[in-house]
Amino acid sequence: MPKKKFYNPKEIETKWQKKWKENEIYEPDIENAKKPFYNLMMFPYPSAEGLHVGNMYAFTGSDIYGRFKRMQGYDVFEPMGLDGFGIHSENYAIKTGMHPAKQAKISEKRFYKQLQMIGNGFAWNERLETYDPEYYKWTQWIFVQMFKNGLAYRKKQSVNWCPSCKTVLADEQVVSGECERCSSVVIKKDLEQWFFKITKYAGKLLKNLEHIDWSENIKVAQKNWIGKSEGALIKFPILNSQFLIDVFTTRPDTLFGATYMVLAPEHELIKKLESKIKNLEEVKKYIEKAKKKSEIERTSLTKNKTGVELKGIKAINPANKEKIPVFIADYVLSSYGTGAIMAVPAHDERDWDFVEKYNLPIQEVIVPKRVDKRNPPISGKKKIERRNVHVFIRNPKDKKILCLKWKKFPWITFPMGGIEKGESIIEAAKREAREETGYKNFKNAKILGGQVRAEYFAAHKDENRVSYTNLVSLELENKEKNSVAEHEHDSHEPFWVELSKLTTDYMVHAEMDIWLERISKEPRSYIGDGILINSGKFDGMDSEKAKSEITKFVNGKTKVQYRLRDWLISRQRYWGPPIPMIYCEYCAKEKKGEYPPAGGMPGWYAVSEKDLPVELPLVKDFRPQGKGKSPLASVKSFYEVKCPACGKKARRETDVSDTFFDSSWYYLRYLTPNNKKSAWDSNIVKKWLPTNMYIGGAEHSVLHLLYVRFVAMALYDWGMISFNEPFKKFRAHGLIIKEGAKMSKSKGNVVNPDEYVKRFGADTLRMYLMFLAPFEQGGSFRDSAVMGIARFLNRVWKIFNGYSAGKYSKPDKKVQKVFHQAIKKITEDIESLSYNTAISSLMILLNEMESNEKLLERKDMETFLKLLAPFAPHMTEELWHQLGNKKSVHIQLWPKYDEKMIIEDLFSLVIQINGKLRDTIEMPVGASDKKIKERALVSEKIKKFLDGKKPKKFIIVKNRLINIVV
Repeated sequence: MPKKKFYNPKEIETKWQKKWKENEIYEPDIENAKKPFYNLMMFPYPSAEGLHVGNMYAFTGSDIYGRFKRMQGYDVFEPMGLDGFGIHSENYAIKTGMHPAKQAKISEKRFYKQLQMIGNGFAWNERLETYDPEYYKWTQWIFVQMFKNGLAYRKKQSVNWCPSCKTVLADEQVVSGECERCSSVVIKKDLEQWFFKITKYAGKLLKNLEHIDWSENIKVAQKNWIGKSEGALIKFPILNSQFLIDVFTTRPDTLFGATYMVLAPEHELIKKLESKIKNLEEVKKYIEKAKKKSEIERTSLTKNKTGVELKGIKAINPANKEKIPVFIADYVLSSYGTGAIMAVPAHDERDWDFVEKYNLPIQEVIVPKRVDKRNPPISGKKKIERRNVHVFIRNPKDKKILCLKWKKFPWITFPMGGIEKGESIIEAAKREAREETGYKNFKNAKILGGQVRAEYFAAHKDENRVSYTNLVSLELENKEKNSVAEHEHDSHEPFWVELSKLTTDYMVHAEMDIWLERISKEPRSYIGDGILINSGKFDGMDSEKAKSEITKFVNGKTKVQYRLRDWLISRQRYWGPPIPMIYCEYCAKEKKGEYPPAGGMPGWYAVSEKDLPVELPLVKDFRPQGKGKSPLASVKSFYEVKCPACGKKARRETDVSDTFFDSSWYYLRYLTPNNKKSAWDSNIVKKWLPTNMYIGGAEHSVLHLLYVRFVAMALYDWGMISFNEPFKKFRAHGLIIKEGAKMSKSKGNVVNPDEYVKRFGADTLRMYLMFLAPFEQGGSFRDSAVMGIARFLNRVWKIFNGYSAGKYSKPDKKVQKVFHQAIKKITEDIESLSYNTAISSLMILLNEMESNEKLLERKDMETFLKLLAPFAPHMTEELWHQLGNKKSVHIQLWPKYDEKMIIEDLFSLVIQINGKLRDTIEMPVGASDKKIKERALVSEKIKKFLDGKKPKKFIIVKNRLINIVV
């Protein structure tokens, strides 16, 4: 092939994209592949505006890995398609005033043109679009399987409603109380909806995270979202009633401290108790107000907790039989736990906030436990229990703290003493303060937090002490002098100090470390573990043990609970696959239906598999109505059908399914997208799956990435696939930002790749995107920086077009060493997706090639092109053929490095005199003993230490050290 003097990316890239497609070099033999490698990237939501460089960033990173694996000898399958159903595409159609079905075809053409332009190695023969009836026929088929296997059900529930998108949202689509799509504040609505029982798989979804090879941040996000809690289900009887309040708690050890109950405003018991509630109108008004709040507003940890007592209703604490009030409060949600809590203000921050506002009782039942490591209990000594106070005295003028300095011991403490019989905690604190400081008048007495239980050895009493200590805050009266009192104790003297200068190192008692923490944070409730108090026969028991003992005592049940909620699948929009269900009112009355017996859903039937797909009709007015119903509900010809069981008049479901359902199984369909007999070919799926590498965005960690795992587990349990995790390896790519923000059309900071491809070529843009930051981290797009990569590729073009094969029969060792080092580094970097450092190594290698151009062999030039090929596929293909090669560079074997060639030629020679290190110098590997002696003796440092003395002998360890004996 003749050489071209100038690099013309437009001409070269168009040529090779066409040839690759014609020759199908990226199409593996799906049925007969010997080394299958499924390289998948999350497919895009299309719009007519097309790709932006953020999309290209993700696709390029995935493509580089696929090209690398292909050159390692794998049969790589890298498909592409469009996730074209759903709210994103429909909203764009509404914006442009074009029907979604028509807009989809425009978007499809635009996207595929751009996707071909960027030079990825896509298997174009296997593409798919979710809005194709041949695809969503099988999406509907999976829904039917969910229904028949008891994983799909319909119920009325308070759901998330986006007033802007005019549809319900799954919990996972609500971020900080806002719609993840449009950022509108989400409200609650009571609607009948379809759900998938993802909660049935909560335990398995959580457990499998321990062994799947996924990005750690995704695994953490899913673990937190699933939210496993181990606790107890405890029943609280309602006084003079047949009803019980079920409460799930992770802290049954605090049951004796429950001083009131709280129900969610939506709790079903409220209606059942209406006849007993004396302030019913007030309660109803509060419930209506709570419905208008978003979940994030309701569960906020701020102190603005609101609630209403259900007057006339009392619950019985099953532990101590005390009657306690019952409230409704919006900080409790019906969708979490049982929709009811036992409130323990002494040991829960949210409950404490509520208590302060409504002046409710506080009962402390757990005290922190500490053993004084500086003065621990001594075995065999008597154990004495003491009730103590520590007094925390503030000076209101300068806010300093009054402390005691012990004369005989190097420590500082606060006034402390025992609570005498008949004294209150406050009285004991004031007495101790007067006795030990000399001050007499104090005000604003307050008990800070609760007790601490500490164990230590009191040497002056020769006893082991178990001290239950309360901390009391006092303020010095302003009229007293701002100085240390003249009073001086026999064993200590008082002085003032800033709180920030106190540390636990100076404190004598084990409980002081907790008190310092409590003072600095102005704490209220104690939420840690410890020892039980005020808990009847359980006093003194370790709180961890008490969890099970108290659960048994009140006939509770141990239970594992998850934060995860069932997947809300219904959408009240137009652009999506219709849910393939039919409702017959007659069968409902007769208690007939197709749903499994447990629970039952009379009247509901799945559309027969032979009648799938239920095609989406072409509806002129497709805009969402915002009334809780899909636009399909107004299309009589669509919803009027005959009951498949009794033949009477029935109604088709008019909601469509969530677009995340479309993408929950697409990886299965890619392998045989034209199969009309089944959703996938079981033999081919077994050969290729699970997916070897999956790359996508971290924003889908608890959306797509959670749903796709759930669907795979269900299919596995039904015997339809042989694996229960869809992706062996998943890596989350970073985000490309511009002007300090994530690229967004609404922000006006989207970068269209077309103009850069036109100006610089796809290879330049590909390499720039991969060079600007670590792939899994992302970075900021800067126009000016693209030029650096353009210059690099022009240098590559220049050196290859000026190259003529060297005349040396023996390759230059120095040059070969550089190449082998580069092969090792670039191979390791691509494997770990460290593309930016791989490109740096290519730049270093090019520098060496330019410096040693006359020493380069043809093999060196080919090696460089192979290393560059995944990053700049078009240019390398052109230059590869210019060297006279006939087959594509992208199906060549990846270069291998020789370990012997990358070993350093120099070593650090350690020089000792009489066994002591005196100098270190560089020496060639394999240097002779004579050379080592000569080099060591001319060292200036060695000359100085020898000071004219003659060596008696030399001890040499090859390539390591020389010891000069004098």
